Amino acid sequence: MLDEGRNYITTGWWLALFPGVAILRLVRGINLVGDWLRDALDPRMERGM
Repeated sequence: MLDEGRNYITTGWWLALFPGVAILRLVRGINLVGDWLRDALDPRMERGM
């Protein structure tokens, strides 16, 4: 979808914007889940509670 919208970026900017934002949010969410899993499961990290 992002590649198809590239041809129309000057006239229909939303064709590339919304799929790009969706990809950005997906990657950010995966990174946050990965960080949370590392913090929860890594035995070498000290828990300073």
